[in-house]
Amino acid sequence: MSHYQPSLFSVADLPGSYLRQQVDPLHMSAEALQNWKQRIFQYQQQVQVGSAPQQGNLFDSLPTADEIAEWIDPFTLPQQNAEFWRGKFADVGVAALYFVIDHELPILLYVGETVKSNQRWKGEHDCKRYILNYISAHRPHGFPVTVNIGFWANAPTQTRDRQKLESVLIRKWRSPFNKENWDYWQTPFSGGK
Repeated sequence: MSHYQPSLFSVADLPGSYLRQQVDPLHMSAEALQNWKQRIFQYQQQVQVGSAPQQGNLFDSLPTADEIAEWIDPFTLPQQNAEFWRGKFADVGVAALYFVIDHELPILLYVGETVKSNQRWKGEHDCKRYILNYISAHRPHGFPVTVNIGFWANAPTQTRDRQKLESVLIRKWRSPFNKENWDYWQTPFSGGK
């Protein structure tokens, strides 16, 4: 004998219920996707070429966030799979800046900061949805896509200092998944949220 009792209401009708929306694959034309990526690539190539490291002086005051940002090349950091957070770690990690990159073109998609590099993405994070939408937009066209994440573990341990450096890097690279840059790129991968 079954003890199943059907509900009179759908989950969406129940007060206070949490309904997780499904991510639908985006219907972006091949040309629109390629053009969007190419605009970002061209901009970031100019930034990369224009960022020549400069020799500091041992006796100068501490470097500013702008100066530190010039030393960081997100494209040369060791890369991990963007699903790294599913692994088991012996510790919580370190204060770090992280960079989500599609290495196929390559383009820097997102800049973030964390106090615990091995735990930052374990919970909710909007960038996870952006990555899924971005990858989904490539699949119907058969375009290759290789989204990885790299950590820069020399980030300031003080939250305000780390966030200031993060802001400088977001402005410098105009990473399209960061909300601060949505007006530049009309980011179609945010899912309207």
